[in-house]
Amino acid sequence: MRLVEATRGIVTADDLARMKPTALFINTSRAPLIAPGALVDALRKGRPGMAAVDVFEKEPLRDVNDPLLTMDNVVCTPHIGYVTRDEYELQFADIFDQIVDYAAGKPSNVVNPDVLTHTR
Repeated sequence: MRLVEATRGIVTADDLARMKPTALFINTSRAPLIAPGALVDALRKGRPGMAAVDVFEKEPLRDVNDPLLTMDNVVCTPHIGYVTRDEYELQFADIFDQIVDYAAGKPSNVVNPDVLTHTR
């Protein structure tokens, strides 16, 4: 689901409370789709009983004491679902091509082309 103003917090504490104690809540999309604090509170109350997430309310997640990281009923992983061998090969081939283009004096895929007009 896309994160737009209409979807921010679309999953509420009441929604989570209706889940079974045996339910596993998975969020590999966008943390702000869940109302702030709702998932942690729901997990503490046992509905849902478990969660697996790779997105967090505060990112990058650096707080080792974040409740999600300390709960036995939660699995937290980095948000790297795109990482496959094929994806790496595609990305690194693109990066290599851009380096070769730059070295040849013909930069490609420049996000801010105005910077190329400035000399040092």
